[in-house]
Amino acid sequence: MNPTAQLLKKKKKAILENWMQNQLADESLREDLISNDDLRRQSEELLNGLLSAIEKGNFDDIYANEFEQVTDILSDISVTRARQGFTPCETTLYVLSLKIALTDVLEKERRDQPELLYKEVLQINRLLDSLSILTFETYLRGREEVILRQTDEINEISTPVIRVWDGILALPIIGTLDSSRTQVVMENLLQEIVNTGSSIAILDISGVPAVDSLVAQHLIKTVSATRLMGAECIISGIRAEIAQTIVHLGIDLSNVKTKATLASALLLAFNMLALEVKPKKTTVNTNRIIK
Repeated sequence: MNPTAQLLKKKKKAILENWMQNQLADESLREDLISNDDLRRQSEELLNGLLSAIEKGNFDDIYANEFEQVTDILSDISVTRARQGFTPCETTLYVLSLKIALTDVLEKERRDQPELLYKEVLQINRLLDSLSILTFETYLRGREEVILRQTDEINEISTPVIRVWDGILALPIIGTLDSSRTQVVMENLLQEIVNTGSSIAILDISGVPAVDSLVAQHLIKTVSATRLMGAECIISGIRAEIAQTIVHLGIDLSNVKTKATLASALLLAFNMLALEVKPKKTTVNTNRIIK
């Protein structure tokens, strides 16, 4: 076994206690996100894996087979902390704080051997720096996955297909309409057309802040896909500024039914289905006795 690894393994308990003390004394410790017991378990597991990995004297190549357990543990920690709400700095400092605990032990045990101490401290520094970079990169990937998942969930929530009448669907769009969101809109709308057998779909863009050529193309694609399913599409929420923008961009929506408000679009849909909505007539009771 490598002499440095042998020494550190011998002092494992002292290293763990020192590391835990440093973490618990840190004012930035997020006790609201992780308990002290979980932190100790997590730290002990990582320390055990690290001490086993350096037994053969490998302090440079963290992608070697002996570091597989360590990198797996760090990956799990990084992804978990990204989901829990830890910052990338807090996640990276967790690994770097281990460096302090390891070098403290080396300084105490090798104080009479300065040359050896210098060499071992350099090795530990290089190793923990590499592991901290790996942790940071893994955290970022985990955070990106969280953001993408949340974006998909928001898109699903913000594009509900509403059955407003038999044969009539409405899909209010709020926010910017990009390519990925257009795909979600089309999939949800087409699936609901199949499920309900509806023949008219109303796309309400009252909540879309601005319409450019790209947004207009996305709307046209959605209208075309709806027609291919045998349903007619009406676009409502065409404000004055949107109408001016569409004309200025030279976008042709002449073959698409458009209305200024959702109410107007719904009235048009009723007419297309030969439906008529009238206020209920009230009858006066002429048999009432007036005293």
